[in-house]
Amino acid sequence: MTAALVATSAAGAAMAAPVSPVHEARAAGRPLSVTPACDGHETPAATEGPLFKPQSPERTDFITPAIDGVRLDLSGIVYNTTCKPLPGSLIEFWQCDQNGDYDTAGFSLRGHQYTNSRGAFRLRTIIPRDYWGRWGRRAPHIHTQVQAPGGPVLVTQLYFPDDTQAYGRDFAALNAADRLLNRACTITLAGPQGGGYTGAFDFVIQTTAK
Repeated sequence: MTAALVATSAAGAAMAAPVSPVHEARAAGRPLSVTPACDGHETPAATEGPLFKPQSPERTDFITPAIDGVRLDLSGIVYNTTCKPLPGSLIEFWQCDQNGDYDTAGFSLRGHQYTNSRGAFRLRTIIPRDYWGRWGRRAPHIHTQVQAPGGPVLVTQLYFPDDTQAYGRDFAALNAADRLLNRACTITLAGPQGGGYTGAFDFVIQTTAK
């Protein structure tokens, strides 16, 4: 095979494969604190916590006039354990606001969505603040439930790098003190730019019960 054909073949394969936002950020030269990749290992599970509410609205944008936190545009891909993207996967997100409060009366900063044909998702939200809860002071985090069609539900929590800048909080100290935190579930952040961050996290989930 000639070099030209090899290059053409490689380019075609690259166009056909789904592109992770993590890889897009790296290609653009944006700094990444953590660069997760699909290695076939399931994303670690975590406690659901007491503040999950069923029947959330389907939406990809949590920003409303009442939400005045540091903006976060979060995206990623849902894979199975063979690193195949999973279209139509259900992802539920819920989190506290810029004051460390959860909306328990309504559905502010709560919602669900489905991955697209590439297994990708995107969420427009804010970086949550730390708060005192059942397990002591919690570092800023976003709760998630992820489920492939007909598969088991992965419940986990996403965290932020130590150098995150928001609300004058010391994320390194908050992360270190949170005994529930799992560093494997750290969001990749680029920024801040224009007062907000771009984040990425790829989930790896089971599609059948163990």
